[in-house]
Amino acid sequence: MRDFESWLSTFRDSLANYNYYVDFPSVIENAEKIKIELNILNALVGSKDIENEFETIVTRYPETLKCIPILIAKREMEIYVEDEEGSFNFRFDNPNYSIEEYKMFMRKTGLFDFIQNRIINNLYDYVLGVESGLSSNARKNRGGKLMVELIERYMKKYNLEYYKEMGIKEIEKRWGLDLSKISNDGKTTKRFDFVVKTPNYVYGIETNFYASGGSKLNETARSYKMLALESKDIQGFKFVWFTDGKGWLSARNNLQETFEAMEHLYNINDVKNGIFETLFI
Repeated sequence: MRDFESWLSTFRDSLANYNYYVDFPSVIENAEKIKIELNILNALVGSKDIENEFETIVTRYPETLKCIPILIAKREMEIYVEDEEGSFNFRFDNPNYSIEEYKMFMRKTGLFDFIQNRIINNLYDYVLGVESGLSSNARKNRGGKLMVELIERYMKKYNLEYYKEMGIKEIEKRWGLDLSKISNDGKTTKRFDFVVKTPNYVYGIETNFYASGGSKLNETARSYKMLALESKDIQGFKFVWFTDGKGWLSARNNLQETFEAMEHLYNINDVKNGIFETLFI
């Protein structure tokens, strides 16, 4: 019988590797996509007549408008704004307002002042910095991806027959299982991060890593507990959950309930201590 507190004490603070902090290849790739347009807009740096020059550039090179969102750290091509003068839903991939209104956007967001007064010298270099900042903000999502990669490394190490992102219907069709208990008689769509096939069982596997807390953790614990209970009596099928991260300390009660109800709930420490051999080999 495993002890929950001892198990929880082995949870990690981080899964960070060297690429965790900033994904520089993606930063450079994103900036390179608009490098030509940014270099055209560089003509505005230090301009003494920036509004008229902006109009000239956008009239001649309308594609430069798609650079504007990233200058205010937005990836979306649609930006909604409103003030006492009205509300606007600007599109930058397919212009939907006059140039005068786009000039208003540049003026009111402070971009004209920012560019005209040489606060930056080169828009491409500036965008590299913005992309680096956005990349660092994506670390929370990166932890989950790293957990998936870690579990997959062990699947390859043990030469398991495994499949990624497999849905319930595909599992039923491929191996003739009846998973109606966990699909609400086919009404619920569910995809597992991994599915492992051994001679005796099909394993539906979920993986995640939470470095920080939040309401999502409680919901995850509850939903996986329910999934484990619903799948308990399905012949030839087992549900497995690999999770880790000190974020669980904020949701320890819900995680403990799931731990006590679920047969196959493991963390990274379990993986490194050979649970794959016990479970799948």
